[in-house]
Amino acid sequence: MSNPDHSQDAKDRYFMMLAIEQAKLGLYSTRPNPAVGCVIVQAEEVIGQGFHAKAGQPHAEVFALKDAGTKALGATAYVTLEPCSHMGRTPPCAQALVESGVKRVVVAGLDPNPQVAGRGVRLLEQAGIDVTVGILTAQAEALNKGFLKAMRMQMPYVRLKIATSLDGRTAMANGQSKWITGTAAREDVQKLRAQSGAIITGSETVIIDNPQLNVRSHQLGIAFEEVPRPKVVILDRRGRLKHDPESDYQLCRRTDTLYWCDDDLTELLTLLVSEYQCYDVLIEAGASVAGSFLQQQLVDELIVYQAPCLLGQQARAMVNINPLSLAQQLRFNIECHEQLGSDLKLTLLPV
Repeated sequence: MSNPDHSQDAKDRYFMMLAIEQAKLGLYSTRPNPAVGCVIVQAEEVIGQGFHAKAGQPHAEVFALKDAGTKALGATAYVTLEPCSHMGRTPPCAQALVESGVKRVVVAGLDPNPQVAGRGVRLLEQAGIDVTVGILTAQAEALNKGFLKAMRMQMPYVRLKIATSLDGRTAMANGQSKWITGTAAREDVQKLRAQSGAIITGSETVIIDNPQLNVRSHQLGIAFEEVPRPKVVILDRRGRLKHDPESDYQLCRRTDTLYWCDDDLTELLTLLVSEYQCYDVLIEAGASVAGSFLQQQLVDELIVYQAPCLLGQQARAMVNINPLSLAQQLRFNIECHEQLGSDLKLTLLPV
C-alpha cells in the first residue's frame, strides 16, 4: 500500500506540470509580465485551465476560474507563480481565488515582486484556504528567469548568443557571415528574440551586417505580430550611429533604438530593468562586445550554435578575450545540448 503523502505529492506534481504547460502558451507574449499558468482540479479531474497571455489582460487564475465556473467550489487550484495580492492593471488574483470558493491552492514558487512577496499566500491562508508551496519550483521558475532575477537583484537575465564554426570562427576576415548555421538554428534564435525584452548589439555589427534584430518567425505558436517588439540597444562608444529616418541602417530608422556610448555595461543593464522593464536581455554582437560582457561576468547563459564547418585562422574569432594563463580561463558547465538540423546547439552556464 502506497504512502498517502507520496500519492498526493505525485498528483500535485502531475497537475502542476499541466499548469506549467499552460504557462508556456504565454511565453512569448506576456512581457514584461511573467508567464503563468493555472489549472483547477476537482476530484482529480481538470475542470478549468488558463494562462496569462498579455500584460494588461486578466491573469491565468482568472481565465482558469472562468473556465471552471461554479465547479470551482471546493476544488484545488494549481498555479505556477504565487497569485498577486495587489491592485495593478487587473484585480488581485488571490482575492479571485478566495471568492471562487476553492479549498486548496498549490503554488510552484513565491513571487519575489515586492508588491507580492508572500502576501498572496497570506491572503489565501487568512481566508481559510489550504496552501502548499514548492511543487516543481525549478521547472516553473525556468520559464521566468529574467523576471525573477530582475525582482530579486534589479538586473536582467543575460543570454549571449554566438553562431560559430568548428574552429571557433564567426565570420570571414572581410566580415562575411551569412550563413554559417542552417535554417533550424536561425529559427531557434527567433525564439530567443521572442522571449527577450531587449537585444544588445554593437555599432560594428550594425555597420557590417545591417541587421533587423526583429521577430519574424511563423513557428512560435502565435503570430509574430503578437510578440512585444524587443528594444534594441546599440553599443556605440565612438558615436558613429544615430537615429535617422533616412538611414541606410535599419536599426537607426527605429525611433526606440537606444544608443549607449558609455563603458559601464552594468549601468546599462540596470537601466534596462528600471527604466524599460526589460528583464531578459539577448546579446547578438561581435567578438569585442561578447568578450566585454563575458570578462565582466555579466552573462548568465551562453548559447553557442556550432556549424560543422571550418573557416580557418584568418576568420574572425568568437570572442575577444586574452587570458594570460589557464587560471584565467573562462569555464562553463554544459546545461544541455541538442542537434538542430546539421548544427549543434550548446547551452552553457558560467562556472
